[in-house]
Amino acid sequence: MDSNGAADTDPRDDASPARLRQALGQFASGVTVVTTATGEPGDLHAHGMTANAFTSVSLEPPLVLISVAAATATHRRIAGTGRYGISILSEAQEPLSQHFAGGTQRPELVRFVWRDGLPLLSGALVHLSCRVRQSHRAGDHTLFIGEVEGLWCGSGPPLVHFRKQLHTLDIPHRDEIPALHGAGDLLAEEQTERPVHVR
Repeated sequence: MDSNGAADTDPRDDASPARLRQALGQFASGVTVVTTATGEPGDLHAHGMTANAFTSVSLEPPLVLISVAAATATHRRIAGTGRYGISILSEAQEPLSQHFAGGTQRPELVRFVWRDGLPLLSGALVHLSCRVRQSHRAGDHTLFIGEVEGLWCGSGPPLVHFRKQLHTLDIPHRDEIPALHGAGDLLAEEQTERPVHVR
């Protein structure tokens, strides 16, 4: 295995915010827009923010987690309503990712579909409607664990965040992907411990 670029020879460093952000930027992830709605039935207002701090927690019950900065308006709205939606973005939705991250102002691009009383982005790969079951303050963020009450799943290439940049994937046709044991279900799968031999 080529070890060029590995962390093996990097000197130890303190986890300053800037350095930690740089390090965690090496972890490639999908991109989501977290949404919620405020107001009364018949007069609902949609709100959203781009986030890649999203992960699966459990399949039974179906739980997911988002990490939201406590100082944001999105945090106040989710805490107030107890509900949020997740739209997992496709590769064609980079402009929407930039818009909801505050980097651009392109409201003309935003198209919502309303499901379970939540606004979800039209054209996304996946829609999840979630109800907050637990929240935990963690430093300057809050972890909102949501139970998935509704799920709508499409298909296609995802948008990917890596090293502070957005990327697309050249995904082969499914018939071209070699079969791997257990590769069909990696979402929160049951973990099996394996022995590790230390010399």
